[in-house]
Amino acid sequence: MDKKSVKLQIAVFALVSAAFTNIYITQPVLPVLQEEFGVSPVQVSMTVSFVILGIILSNLFFGYLADVLSIRPIIVAGSLCVAAGGLISCLTHDFRVLLAARMFQGLFIPALTTSLAAYLSKTLPGKKLSVVMGAYVSATVLGGLGGRLLGGWIHPPLHWRYAFLSASLLILCAMAFACAVLPSPGPVKRISPRDKAGFLSLLARRDLLWPIACGGAGFLMFQPIFNFLPYRLAAPPFHFSTGMITLTYFVYVLGFFMGPLAGNLSARMGSGNILMAASGIFGLSIGLLFIPSVPAVVAGLLGTCAGFFTIHAVAIGLLNSKLSSGQGKANALYVLFYYCGGWIGITGAGFCFQKFRWNGVLGFVLIFLGVPLVTGWIEKNNTDKDRNRK
Repeated sequence: MDKKSVKLQIAVFALVSAAFTNIYITQPVLPVLQEEFGVSPVQVSMTVSFVILGIILSNLFFGYLADVLSIRPIIVAGSLCVAAGGLISCLTHDFRVLLAARMFQGLFIPALTTSLAAYLSKTLPGKKLSVVMGAYVSATVLGGLGGRLLGGWIHPPLHWRYAFLSASLLILCAMAFACAVLPSPGPVKRISPRDKAGFLSLLARRDLLWPIACGGAGFLMFQPIFNFLPYRLAAPPFHFSTGMITLTYFVYVLGFFMGPLAGNLSARMGSGNILMAASGIFGLSIGLLFIPSVPAVVAGLLGTCAGFFTIHAVAIGLLNSKLSSGQGKANALYVLFYYCGGWIGITGAGFCFQKFRWNGVLGFVLIFLGVPLVTGWIEKNNTDKDRNRK
């Protein structure tokens, strides 16, 4: 691989991981924030769900913007706004301002993720795109883990506010490096009539709707488990400290390996079979999380990560395998449904947690396990029919 490709891969990895770091930075310190601001569990969970809501609201806009503007000004504007939101979050003592700053961050995170993915898909050839997008997917995992570790580990020796300051500095450094490495912007491209196919026409295709819904349902189940995990582990019989709770997020590292592994298994055994197997693993893992035992919780979290990242990787691969055009819009829809699922999951599970505690969260997410299971079953049947025709 040439030096330019390596630098581009590093730039993409740095920028995306820095963006994702900001999403989950409050997750390990939710009980701390609840006590400091004097709010309810549902309200404090909004410090995560409002970021996701912001992403939902602006994702399609930035997907469109990437088609009509060069990437550098989008990245600069997005980075400055995300960093500014982090600094406001660091300084404020008003919970309403904190929520507003978190939503503001969410509104501009797609400038660094969706827009960048669209830019890469338009400018890189197939093989190079696969390599760079591998860095992109790994960066989402590292960023998600990094934000949780940053928020949880900075708090005991210093204060959670310093985590926001660190994340803001990180994203500004990543922005500077990315702007130096990305190719110079070319002329603005006109959108071809073929690519003007609307989002609704893509959603009308059942073969695309199921993978898109699958990604959303997977994230809907995954997010509440890790969002309300600190409450579970801080309460009896565990009594974990913030540092110990933060350690449990290391199971997230499994996502580094599940993406490529899921892709290889899908190619060999079929996407439908792997989706159904991953759904089974996810369901069994949720069952383990009902048990008030440290080994059961660790095993359950590992299985949850294995199931979710497999579902996510197979669903997005399945979606793109069915496209001959309109990849940008289809992937923007996937991201939209993905984060809608996360927002619905955190919000809905928050009310269940308030009334039924941890078991309510697990019961809520189990309801949606049928979506990836049915998607896998439909894909398996379609694959079998195609084989029989041949």
